[in-house]
Amino acid sequence: MSESPLVSIESLPRRIGATVRVGGWVTHHRAKGKLAFLVVRDGTGTVQCVVSKADVGDAAFDAASALTIESSLVAEGEVRADPRSPSGVELGVKSLRPVGASPDYPITPKEHGDAFLMEHRHLWLRSSRQHAVLRIRHEVERAVMDFLHDEGFIRFDTPILTPCAAEGTSNLFATEYFDLGKAYLAQTGQLYVEAGMMSLGRVYCFGPTFRAEKSKTRRHLCEFWMVEPEAAFVDHDGNLDLQQRMFSFVVERCLERRRAELTLLERDLAALERVKPPFPRITYDDALARIAAAATEEMPALSWGEDLGAPHEVFLSNQFDRPVFVERYPAAIKAFYMQPDPARPEVVLCADMLAPGFGEIIGGSQRIFDEALLRRRLEEHGLDAGNYRWYLDLRKYGSVPHSGFGMGIERAVLWITGLSHVREAIPFSRTLYRIYP
Repeated sequence: MSESPLVSIESLPRRIGATVRVGGWVTHHRAKGKLAFLVVRDGTGTVQCVVSKADVGDAAFDAASALTIESSLVAEGEVRADPRSPSGVELGVKSLRPVGASPDYPITPKEHGDAFLMEHRHLWLRSSRQHAVLRIRHEVERAVMDFLHDEGFIRFDTPILTPCAAEGTSNLFATEYFDLGKAYLAQTGQLYVEAGMMSLGRVYCFGPTFRAEKSKTRRHLCEFWMVEPEAAFVDHDGNLDLQQRMFSFVVERCLERRRAELTLLERDLAALERVKPPFPRITYDDALARIAAAATEEMPALSWGEDLGAPHEVFLSNQFDRPVFVERYPAAIKAFYMQPDPARPEVVLCADMLAPGFGEIIGGSQRIFDEALLRRRLEEHGLDAGNYRWYLDLRKYGSVPHSGFGMGIERAVLWITGLSHVREAIPFSRTLYRIYP
């Protein structure tokens, strides 16, 4: 006779009194006389398994007592109510079978340095803290897609290998592409998403993107995931409205479904609960004035035309109790495809959404939809229009005003969880000095 199927640990509170089988890994172990207590996780939750020698016999009890941290097992037993347990239940074990041994597990309760933990990232992922982060990351990704689906957006998958850059080639990973010259790992899917937008109206891409920036800040990765919506007949103001509604939806979903994980990470939930539209807006000019009034050696004042650095973004974002948009940056420091402000052509209709205490999480703009203007901007940026023939065609045949933005998943996760470094917001980080494991 075949064994009964395994059930998830998270389902045990609904199965009090039933006999079930669970499979998982040992996170804590202690023995007391003829009783052994194993805390077991399976990815959905944890439960204490109580093993009595009288119930399981000498051999099974000795096997249970010999289990070490991260050993795997299958246990069968009765689900019993236990008001002392965080989940309200425990498992009274009737039989137990070890599956995989775990001798000398390298990650112990003692303090480990970041370098050691990153070197053992494949194992560090099993810790309760990383488990919480990964479940929140999943919730962020799911919430983004749910929101965009409800808003009428179609997922539109874009190439990872591209023949040219969207924002210059200085920070791209290049490779030889057979006999056709260089190809680049995509720094964004945006240009291709615009082609999809001209077909489907509202689209988004969601996938890995790559930046070969030699940056060592807590906010930068060489490989990260980004969601990039693009919508036809949406102007700059409509673009900002979409962004604030999407980010608010994502944060609210995490509060609703991942409150336990946020609490484990000691996140200030009140700060998340304040993420409600409308978000305040300030112009680039206003931002420079605020920075000048509070300039320090660590955060120097900026001249008009200089981009904001991390200290400036943190300073500005800390002046508000929810995310803030900084809009209308100088055209010279922004991408070639951004639409100039008709009332002031030296600035573009763009905005960065800064989260309190952190900085940029979303960047977006209204796009240029006039072919002649786009050609001129390509020339001003020193880009060969011949490489963008197909992109120019989008303006040649039935162009419409349109807008879009990109949100880095890891930055969103970093801020929502309150982590100190973006490397924990992705399962395996790729940074300037790390490509292992």
